[in-house]
Amino acid sequence: MKRSAHDVLVQPLLTEKITALRESANKVGFLVRRDANRIDVKRAVEAALNVKVAKVNILNIMGKTKRLGRFSGKRPDWKKAIVTLKAGEKLELYESA
Repeated sequence: MKRSAHDVLVQPLLTEKITALRESANKVGFLVRRDANRIDVKRAVEAALNVKVAKVNILNIMGKTKRLGRFSGKRPDWKKAIVTLKAGEKLELYESA
């Protein structure tokens, strides 16, 4: 099944750790679909943001179990992608903020 770039990339991650990686190592982070793989993420970033990707690292984040009194629940599982851009590539998405 062919997916568009906006189907694979759910949203950019804006945390302190990702911001430090972006400034020091030219890496950006995205929350991606659970069934996306490295190839899907690479194609989606290159198509949506017009940059060249050097490497993609994927992490599966398991949701925490939370309790409120005697009631127990679980936060949803999600997938994070850390994308390393090639040397000389910049994202204007973060430069305006």
